[in-house]
Amino acid sequence: MKINFFSNISKIMNRAAFSDVDQKITKYKYGSDAFMRILESRYSCHSFSNFPVSDSKLQMILEAGRMAPSAFNCQPVRIWVVRSEEALAKLHKVHPCYGAPIVLIVGCRNEEAWVRPTDGVNAAKTDAAIVLTHLMLTATDAGLANMWIWDFDPHEVREVLPETKEHGVYALLAIGYPAEKEGDPTKLHGDRKPIEDLVRYL
Repeated sequence: MKINFFSNISKIMNRAAFSDVDQKITKYKYGSDAFMRILESRYSCHSFSNFPVSDSKLQMILEAGRMAPSAFNCQPVRIWVVRSEEALAKLHKVHPCYGAPIVLIVGCRNEEAWVRPTDGVNAAKTDAAIVLTHLMLTATDAGLANMWIWDFDPHEVREVLPETKEHGVYALLAIGYPAEKEGDPTKLHGDRKPIEDLVRYL
């Protein structure tokens, strides 16, 4: 019987890979804990290096944003990719963005969003938050640090980048590789309330 050497090597490597995965699944009971590890490893990076982010990683992150759900599938959210030197310089006039080589501006239009008829609540900002979460976690999965930026004036952003004027600017997401040591998680990163303070069973 003829033995396929390369086929056997491939099977051995696959078994080794699965064995390695099994050894890493130690904390969570059901299935792979890869997603939970993404959640645990994500942190707010306060300093980025100038190492460029590849187009393939950026496109994957943006596609994740496109896949985000929205109320009644109205999709009222827009994303502006700020990465040219000119655009970054304009944005830095209103926020330094921690030196990130890419900043995603996430905006939304109330006019395009679903409105809950029982109380008139507009879903635009909730939809934008979901998109931003998709972007943030996918960036983490791609090995990139990130920072959800909230401390800025949306009116100033629209002034320096008039392309965003037709939408409400919801948040900024700085993306890139962390600066050495300065981009490490802060002491507050792991500070979470106990699950008993968060969850109530009815």
